[in-house]
Amino acid sequence: EAKNLLPYLGPNKMRDCFCTINLDQEEVYRTQVVEKSLSPFFSEEFYFEIPRTFQYLSFYVYDKNVLQRDLRIGKVAIKKEDLCNHSGKETWFSLQPVDSNSEVQGKVHLELKLNELITENGTVCQQLVVHIKACHGLPLINGQSCDPYATVSLVGPSRNDQKKTKVKKKTSNPQFNEIFYFEVTRSSSYTKKSQFQVEEEDIEKLEIRIDLWNNGNLVQDVFLGEIKVPVNVLRNDTSYQAWYLLQPRDNGNKSSKTDDLGSLRLNICYTEDYVLPSEYYGPLKTLLLKSPDVQPISASAAYILGEICRDKNDAVLPLVRLLLHHDKLVPFVTAVAELDLKDTQDANTIFRGNSLATRCLDEMMKIVGGHYLKVTLKSTLDEICESSKSCEIDPIKLKEGDNVENNKENLRYYVDKLFSTIVRSSMSCPTVMCDIFYSLRQMATQRFPNDPHVQYSAVSSFVFLRFFAVAVVSPHTFHLRPHHPDAQTIRTLTLISKTIQTLGSWGSLSKSKSSFKETFMCEFFKMFQEEGYIIAVKKFLDEISSTETKESSGTSEPVHLKEGEMNKRAQGRTRIGKKNFKKRWFCLTSRELTYHKQPGKDAIYTIPVKNILAVEKLEESSFNRKNMFQVIHTEKPLYVQANNCVEANEWIDILCRVSRCNQNRLSSFHPSAYLNGNWLCCQETSENTPGCKPCTAGIPADIQIDIDEDREIERIYSLFTLSLLKLQKMEEACGTIAVYQGPQKEPDDYSNFVIEDSVTTFKTIQQIKSILEKLDEPHEKYRKKRSSSAKYGSKENPIGKTSE
Repeated sequence: EAKNLLPYLGPNKMRDCFCTINLDQEEVYRTQVVEKSLSPFFSEEFYFEIPRTFQYLSFYVYDKNVLQRDLRIGKVAIKKEDLCNHSGKETWFSLQPVDSNSEVQGKVHLELKLNELITENGTVCQQLVVHIKACHGLPLINGQSCDPYATVSLVGPSRNDQKKTKVKKKTSNPQFNEIFYFEVTRSSSYTKKSQFQVEEEDIEKLEIRIDLWNNGNLVQDVFLGEIKVPVNVLRNDTSYQAWYLLQPRDNGNKSSKTDDLGSLRLNICYTEDYVLPSEYYGPLKTLLLKSPDVQPISASAAYILGEICRDKNDAVLPLVRLLLHHDKLVPFVTAVAELDLKDTQDANTIFRGNSLATRCLDEMMKIVGGHYLKVTLKSTLDEICESSKSCEIDPIKLKEGDNVENNKENLRYYVDKLFSTIVRSSMSCPTVMCDIFYSLRQMATQRFPNDPHVQYSAVSSFVFLRFFAVAVVSPHTFHLRPHHPDAQTIRTLTLISKTIQTLGSWGSLSKSKSSFKETFMCEFFKMFQEEGYIIAVKKFLDEISSTETKESSGTSEPVHLKEGEMNKRAQGRTRIGKKNFKKRWFCLTSRELTYHKQPGKDAIYTIPVKNILAVEKLEESSFNRKNMFQVIHTEKPLYVQANNCVEANEWIDILCRVSRCNQNRLSSFHPSAYLNGNWLCCQETSENTPGCKPCTAGIPADIQIDIDEDREIERIYSLFTLSLLKLQKMEEACGTIAVYQGPQKEPDDYSNFVIEDSVTTFKTIQQIKSILEKLDEPHEKYRKKRSSSAKYGSKENPIGKTSE
């Protein structure tokens, strides 16, 4: 959310605001517009992989303008190095002004030389040679690559000689390779010496200044940054070269007071892992995958990780993904849930806590249940979010002119529609969810043999309370809607969600009255207190917790995977013979990739997934466009430009995954396009020439879900390392328990740990520590290599990196 934004000066002080997330200046996400507010509440969450190097993660707050370009009110820019300091914390940041100075990014590669020249009259003078080689990572201008050029100046007390490079078109990484010569004036005290030496008095006062500009053609040129290099860097050498980070101008208004532009509240979670080659992770992987078979389960490596992590959720995601990947999640969750049941005294509170078992199940349902939610809820949720029907039934919150009876009918219509699609959806429920629900049901019946309803409540507490009800109240979190809904829609969804979850638990517990605190909800719920609802809930819970094999019709429908607007290069030629780029709506299912003129329109072009031979990045030089990729199939390659690097990465990733089992997949490809009779990459003239570069390695086909398991294990290694002190305390606790068998006199450090078998737990901890020590070595080697190899002034570690 933002607060205290600058108001308009006119009578209408409010603004229509939205916020964007940018890697440097490249926009990767934007929120919806919050209208007429100076303290807009966005409440939007974005998760993405970062596919390239970057200097800043930036957040821009905009004022929406219908007729002109949207106005940038201010921004928050966080350096990559500082992201870890803010990770996991909620922070208010002051908005900073947006001008060409604050937008500076990128680096310059420069070489300086001093030559000694003898003039025609025999005097000796010095010539300074400035070789401006290249720039890297210049900002985008209005979302496009810039047209950069550089001015090179020799500046001193009594001189300012300026020269200029050529303009490079449409590139953020221009290769200038231009050399400029400046005569360096000598002082009168200069006497010729046998050995070349630069006199410090002159050199101290001279500096080379390089300014980068975007060529504006018909509009004003935009400043992109500058560097200043004192010529005395050559004091001891005749040649000097280095990479420099571009800096704002000296008068960058850092000290001058600016208006208070307002503040932005952000919660950022940033992780960065160095993933080693697969062979290093063998022992830790084996130990973690043995977890479901360890007796008792509390002595397993996976359970111990959950015990020692400061936040259990940190451990849950990599654990669930790894165990799902190897088809080990069902036995692990079953064993951990059994441990939960030992401590449950009341059947009505079964699986209501936030334990390792319930969190693993929540995460599993998010990972495997995405498509299930889409086919079950999306069409009805779209209808609710896109209609303006009022469903408010709280007398206190009713607006003037609202009819409570009409609102009740609206709400009932939506509840009935969602409820009926849910209870008829068992055929779409993923097998792994059904398997776990079956195990939970069996365990609950054994734990409470005299309660006939517990077999249902064990399942409904997950599928209704933690799955459907949560997705209904926040559809954007489950990718069912693109943005956080508006206030009225949130209220409607909240009322529907409350009713749905109560119907699920009420039907499963067969209670005679509902659990609502509000009188108006109790009154409304009376509409649903019919035997038919209870029967429908029980039938649905029976079906999703059964071990019977699902009919194939449940999976015959194509799975919707991704959609969005991108640019694609024309497959044919235009009338004037030139191929152009057009915006199209792309849609990918498990069967085909299609593109359309607009969402919902008939497909213009279809590529069956089985015909995809490779999906690879396309070099920027092919069409002078960033974020391009190619879909190579049985006909001509399809060239597509995504809107940003994150989107391009996601499309390439999902297209590779969906086509990874295809026969005849290519082993090599052309990284550039075939234009004007030859391939730009290898200059071969035949369009059918085999590729000149090996294809990116695909994912093996025989896995449960598509993950990078090395990366998940690296994350688990990092979590164990961060929690090493707690692991040692747990080890000490095991030793204490094993030695001292008497009654516990006072709470100890280890009273927080679940230790059922101290000897087995102790052995597992010893194994974990031994594996961590072995993994520490290659990590330390990498850290040393990185710090020693990135010399100050190199491209990886440019001069000026730590300066503000």
